[in-house]
Amino acid sequence: MKDKWKTKNSSVKCCFNGMKESLFLHRIVTGNEKWTYFENPKCTKSWVDPGQPSTLTARPDRLGKKTMLCVWWDQEGVVYYELLKPGETVNTDCYQQQITNLNQALIIKRAEWARRHSKVILLHDDTPSHTSKPVKDTLKDLAWEVLTHPLYSPDLAPSDYHLFQSMAHTLSEQHFKTYKEVENWVSEWFASKQEKFYWDGIHKLPERWGNV
Repeated sequence: MKDKWKTKNSSVKCCFNGMKESLFLHRIVTGNEKWTYFENPKCTKSWVDPGQPSTLTARPDRLGKKTMLCVWWDQEGVVYYELLKPGETVNTDCYQQQITNLNQALIIKRAEWARRHSKVILLHDDTPSHTSKPVKDTLKDLAWEVLTHPLYSPDLAPSDYHLFQSMAHTLSEQHFKTYKEVENWVSEWFASKQEKFYWDGIHKLPERWGNV
């Protein structure tokens, strides 16, 4: 797995070793999916002595009503997101369309990239819908560089270690009756975050990368 990691990401590794971070971190757009539950119990942490069992923490009912949030963001903020209808999941066709929608959002929200002739560096995981041939063909047509990461490595996925972690904390004790309530909450939560929040999430990557 380590060799595979080095092979897939050799060009970006060179960036970390031989270039100033400011020259490429602004090009990274990262995305991921998260189940958002209608019922969110209070999350608590417990400290115990070594060797002693920890206190169980309430978790969302995985069989309860939920909707999937798909979001892409960079160091300036959220570029594009979708909240799928309850019961819907991401497949190849869905993700391919989402990438097309993301590209349109980038043209509108990040027009400076086109002026600088910079290419997008897309950071997403290796789930089948992300790595299918139709999606790869779309990314190739867009001339985006794809920066993948090893499976089961949330410590290297900004959405997991930063965005979703913060969101989960705020979701604690939130109870939604309708899809529209979830949609409004997500929109307001994204808008409530300052640019520094997103900047911090992207700029943690070099340090985390160095620990791999």
